[in-house]
Amino acid sequence: MRSVRRIGGAEPDRGSFDIPRDPVRILLFLLTLATISRVPQHFPAIAALRPALLLALGAVAAAWFTPRSLAFKNLSSAWQPKVILGLTVAACLSVPLGISMGGSARYFLDEYAKVLIFAFLVMVAIRGPRDLLFFVWAYVISAGILSWFSLLVFDIKDPGTGYAQRLDELYTYDSNDVGLVLVVAIPLTLLTLQTSGTKGKLLSSFILLGIGGALARGGSRGAFLSLVIVGLVFLFVASQVSLAKRLGALAAVMFALALAAPQGYWQQMQTITNVSEDFNWREDYGRMAIWTRGLGYMWSHPFFGLGIGNFERAEGTLSEVADRAQLGGEVRWTSPHNSFLEAGSELGIPGLVLFATLVFGTIVGTVRLRQRLPRSWLAGGVEERIIYLSSLYFPISMIGFAVAGSFVSFAFQDLVYLLAAYVTGLYAVAVPKLSLLNGRSGQRRSGHAIASRSRSSARKSLAASRSLGPPL
Repeated sequence: MRSVRRIGGAEPDRGSFDIPRDPVRILLFLLTLATISRVPQHFPAIAALRPALLLALGAVAAAWFTPRSLAFKNLSSAWQPKVILGLTVAACLSVPLGISMGGSARYFLDEYAKVLIFAFLVMVAIRGPRDLLFFVWAYVISAGILSWFSLLVFDIKDPGTGYAQRLDELYTYDSNDVGLVLVVAIPLTLLTLQTSGTKGKLLSSFILLGIGGALARGGSRGAFLSLVIVGLVFLFVASQVSLAKRLGALAAVMFALALAAPQGYWQQMQTITNVSEDFNWREDYGRMAIWTRGLGYMWSHPFFGLGIGNFERAEGTLSEVADRAQLGGEVRWTSPHNSFLEAGSELGIPGLVLFATLVFGTIVGTVRLRQRLPRSWLAGGVEERIIYLSSLYFPISMIGFAVAGSFVSFAFQDLVYLLAAYVTGLYAVAVPKLSLLNGRSGQRRSGHAIASRSRSSARKSLAASRSLGPPL
């Protein structure tokens, strides 16, 4: 533990990383590691035990037996839980009304239900700023594990595009998925960097360098584009952080990226500006053709969609390219490669609206929350710094998801729901503290007003007594 002198009446800094003593939060921390880093899949004996499922069941059981350790009021402190509940309803309705009830039901129960349970448990497990930072650390450490596995364990191979080699054999991730996870992690790592002691700063810096190197080996153009946008937002919008720190953080990431970039990486990135020559624009299974077909699915199933988890089935059975199966042509059951299109095509237009609201509404809402917070909290106690800096970095992470998520299918994966859970926890701990601060300010203003009126009344009484002259 470290301590600092009291600043401006703030509570003493007892250290920014406190490990909770209860099993719910410990299990959720470990579940985040298993879910985001996918590290158990590297060890077949551990993977066979399905550790993520065991941790999730353990967290649910611990929550059931220790309900007093949870803050259920958090679910009403922000609007994100309501939007996620709306997505849940839309997903449930899409099951019987989509193109394959069995396929959707299986996906909902096997995949989406676990995502929802995980997100809601994290929401109610955040009792204060230190709990919030504890769960952010879980994501950051997960990104660190994934980064260094990408640098030291995973192989890179030529994907056959004629450009750079890229990561291959990543278990259930591909290189684009890894890029999304890591770009989202950059602002969160900056948060832990600025709210930690010496050891935490060193670990965060080490992870930040690993992220830069892993992004290079991933070779994802979507991740690179997201990195550029996140970097520009951080550089030009995060004025609360000194320019030297902003430039230093970006320079560290770019240095690691340049150092680890495989041959052909920069030529691959240059194709971003010449998309018309890219296979994604010309081939039937390029992203443009897939997105066009996806819009067609959404317009043909506008209210309830294809059914959650049914996009690939539609590609293999309903699309015009599926007719090639009758002629012996190639038919692929492809994913939508766009999180927003995935939500719209599988849940219908209502699902698209809800998902876009969750992403972009969270960005706008968190920025508005930061505008209400006193800037003096940057120099306050550790909890005030956690709240203020979280309100700065969470929307940047969500911007990273909005960009990189437009090139991968993550509408029903953990990442965006975990970010929404963090923001819900931020609202839950920030708003009461802000209300208390405003209440104290109001009391001081009221006290000053009463004192002023008392002094004015005394002066008037004295003047009146003098005007009456001496007593008879």
